[in-house]
Amino acid sequence: MDAIPVFELQTVSHSYGGVQALSEVNLTVCAGEHVALIGPSGAGKSTLIGLLNGSIAPTQGTARALGHTLASMGLRERRAVQRRIGTIYQQYALVENLQVVHNVNAGNLGRWSLLRALISLFWPLDIERATDALDQVGIAEKLYARTGTLSGGQQQRVALARVLVQAPQAILADEPIASLDPERGREIIALLLDLVAQRGTTLVVSLHAVDVALACFPRVVGLRDGRIVFDCPSAQVAPTQIEELYRTHRIGIGDVAGYLGRVVPPYHPRLRRAWMRYTFILNGAQRSAARSSTRSYQS
Repeated sequence: MDAIPVFELQTVSHSYGGVQALSEVNLTVCAGEHVALIGPSGAGKSTLIGLLNGSIAPTQGTARALGHTLASMGLRERRAVQRRIGTIYQQYALVENLQVVHNVNAGNLGRWSLLRALISLFWPLDIERATDALDQVGIAEKLYARTGTLSGGQQQRVALARVLVQAPQAILADEPIASLDPERGREIIALLLDLVAQRGTTLVVSLHAVDVALACFPRVVGLRDGRIVFDCPSAQVAPTQIEELYRTHRIGIGDVAGYLGRVVPPYHPRLRRAWMRYTFILNGAQRSAARSSTRSYQS
């Protein structure tokens, strides 16, 4: 049985005010796939995410989501399709002055009437559904906390809970861990992967963390200067491809490639959790050593 395409980009280009962001991109993501997008800043990852969820229309070519060409649809029909696509953003897109329950319930807005949405701002509705979503991401006790008082990792968990309430067929995540420290970032990615695996949800994530992309995702797409440089199983990505992808970029990609060769195992579902545990232990040991050095210096 042939795989069902969830997202399709056919010779898609997009420009902002004459500046080319993407050039003749061809990409197909099928139902149940988990795909990581990597590349330097300005490579076009965020633009590609926007094209997939229909918030950006292609300047040239055809973009299809869930079998529909969104750019050619009316507003109501397009929004009906977009309700089936959950999007997670780097800056969480949360209202910090509201309680967590209100931000989680924002996942219901696509199917709620305006009156129901307004009522819920004063008397939160569907408490059980919101609580269950927060429980799945490990922060059910934060239901009535002010969102702005939460840590960055906790806020990203609220964003995940909001998407769970939405119950989408596909999830797009645009740099979801860029604002988090490495340990919290890996926790969020591990949680996200577990949640979508339980539901068979399609997932496309853009990441700056190359090591996380290669270790946790079976398929990796590398972008540079608005073009796809490679699209292959993560186990087949060579250090030379990573070096070329980030060539002349400010980060020390030579060190990154060396790190990948030493630490990151080829992708395999059974290795994912082991790698996560390894990096958590490594980070903890490094922090402990740093604290010991500080105490020795102060004494």
